[in-house]
Amino acid sequence: MLAILIYAFGVMYSPGPANMLALFAGVNGQGWRAFLYCVGVGFAMLILFLLIGYLGGGIIPQEYQSFIAILGGVYIAYLGVKILQASFQQSALKAKDTQVSFKTGLILQLCNPKSLVAIVPIVTVQFPRSQIEGGQIALWSLGLSAMACGAPSVYLLAGSSLKKAAMNPKVMAWVNRIMALLLFYVAYRFIFIQ
Repeated sequence: MLAILIYAFGVMYSPGPANMLALFAGVNGQGWRAFLYCVGVGFAMLILFLLIGYLGGGIIPQEYQSFIAILGGVYIAYLGVKILQASFQQSALKAKDTQVSFKTGLILQLCNPKSLVAIVPIVTVQFPRSQIEGGQIALWSLGLSAMACGAPSVYLLAGSSLKKAAMNPKVMAWVNRIMALLLFYVAYRFIFIQ
């Protein structure tokens, strides 16, 4: 179960479109008025977790889950490599003028491919491995969605409070490196611990 949380943290909290919009909203002084945007992101994740969580277990037969776990592990390692590579590219971040809302967060996250990258391995491989089924899927979905709401919230807070640090490419590079290491650990667990 720890692997579920580490993987979710690594994917959800790494820089992506939803998190960067929240960062820029914080830098531009929207502060906690933009918190509804973060709630929209979390709500979209709840919808996707519940939908895929209840459909995924019934769609994918048990005998294919090990193969899917290996493919998922390879893909997660690939994401880790991409995030690690991005951490060595020194480019300055520029704050964009953004106005975000609940609707923006909901639609962006429902259409964000990173959402599926986070959700599919959890509900099709990790949930069955941990015997999470029935009502437990809803509880885990709620908790993981709250975690998803927390990701842009952290970026929003960082943008508001730590404008210089949040816009510093060196700080973001180290955030990327830590997230990449977490993803490598999860990829290892996907592939070798079954």
